[in-house]
Parts: sequence; structure tokens; C-alpha cells
Amino acid sequence: MGLQIAFVIGLAAIHLYAGKLQRLNALPRSAWLSFAGGVSVGYVFIHIFPALSDAHQTIEEHGPLVYLEHNAYIAALLGLGVFYGLEQVAKQHTRRDRPQTVASPQRLKGVFWIHIASFSLYNALIGYLLVYRDNQLPEVAFFFLAMGFHFLVNDHGLAQHHRHSYLAQGRWVLAAAVVIGWLVGNTFEVTEAVIGLLYAFVAGGLVLNVLKEELPEDRHSRFWPFAAGAATCAALLSFS
Repeated sequence: MGLQIAFVIGLAAIHLYAGKLQRLNALPRSAWLSFAGGVSVGYVFIHIFPALSDAHQTIEEHGPLVYLEHNAYIAALLGLGVFYGLEQVAKQHTRRDRPQTVASPQRLKGVFWIHIASFSLYNALIGYLLVYRDNQLPEVAFFFLAMGFHFLVNDHGLAQHHRHSYLAQGRWVLAAAVVIGWLVGNTFEVTEAVIGLLYAFVAGGLVLNVLKEELPEDRHSRFWPFAAGAATCAALLSFS
């Protein structure tokens, strides 16, 4: 329990302070951000994807979607689709304004809260699932580091899009979402099959958010720090 509390506080603290790290705003993209993105991608391929197989087996054995052949993978696809859909809704709010005009404050505020709502759900689920992870070292430490780097990249993207609103309100909401998700996880216990479905759903969102922040050309990502982060994460997970 003590380790969980420390990691939950640590993940919340990343949201509170990451947006203030001015060195991360440099173009081309900060090497640290590309390294963090590489760690997140490495965690997805070396840990998340294999874990989906375990989640699939758990769901098959305990329900509730035993009649679906690829239940965990469908849940992961659903997670990716939900968070992609929310991202597109936010972008549509911006596109409705003509390029020649400045988007209205009300519309920008709407985009901001769509982003914050989607990431709050995402963070709450991560906090919730922390309760049900194997809390033995080094497994839980890898989870904390991977999610911490992932939060750092997400924070940078949100701070770039919504600088003042994010620093004034958004970071506090996202930090609170992690803690609330963890508290709910300690209060309400669910079956292993439901945990498997939630894990798969979050995995889909994680894949989307990692690639969304690293692959677009306008992110000015750096390949070698990205590759170093992915290789470091893969090596640690493979030989632990």
C-alpha cells in the first residue's frame, strides 16, 4: 500500500510540474521528450501487447464476454477508437472556424475541456488499475516509470495547445483524476475479467496517445533519443 501511495502521488506530481518545464518546449523537440516517447512505445510493445494475451485468457475463463473470440483485443480497439474519437471531436471544434479568423474564446474553451475530460478518464483508469497490478518490484516500478514518461509527453502536448488554461486548471484536474481513480479502486472491487477488459481498454488508449504525440511531422521528434528510450525500456523489461 505504501508503494502504491508513493507512485500515485508521483504520477499526480508529474502533471502538476511537467507543464512548467520550459526546456521541454524547445524546437526541434526536446531530446528528453523524444526519449520519454520511446520509453512509452517500448513499454507498449514489450509489456502491453503480451499482457493483452493474458487479459484475453482471463476474460475467457471468467466472462463476461466469453462468447467473443478476441474480447481483450476488441476492448483495446474500442479504447483506441474512443480516445481517437474524442481527439477528432476536439479538432472539429477548431476546424469550424475559418483559417482567417481567430477561434472564439468559447470554442477554444470547449476544445480544452474535451481534452481534459478524455485525459481525466484515461488517468482515472490508470490510477484504478494501479490497485490491481502486481505490486512487487521491479514490475510496479516499470509501470510507474513508463506511465510517468507517458504523462510527461501528454502534459507537454496539452500545455502547448492550452498553455494558460492548462496551467491554471487542467493540470490540477488530471492530477486529481489519478488519485480519484486509485481511491475508487481501493473502494470498489471488481472481478478479474472486468480488470482485464479495463486494462485492454486503457492499452488501446495508450497506443493511440503514444503514437499521436511522437509520429506527426509537426512534433519535430528526434529519432535517436526516441530509439534510445525504446531500446532502454525493451532491455530493462526483457532482462528483469
